[in-house]
Amino acid sequence: MSLEKAVSVALKEYRINNNLSQEELANMCNLDRTYISLLETCKRKPTLNVIFNICEHLNVKPSVFISYIEVLMDK
Repeated sequence: MSLEKAVSVALKEYRINNNLSQEELANMCNLDRTYISLLETCKRKPTLNVIFNICEHLNVKPSVFISYIEVLMDK
């Protein structure tokens, strides 16, 4: 799996597991809802700052999030 796809899958899974819509997560992170959608559809690549911001609001350590992305890439 590509890096972009792994990021999109991880983001969507964590968001859904936190019972958040794209809009709710975007509002919490001070991002546009369309940006979350673009991340989840592999059309944008997040910066490290964005990853840390999103992880804070998904209640997951960035290191755990990145580790999960690595696991997905190995599939």
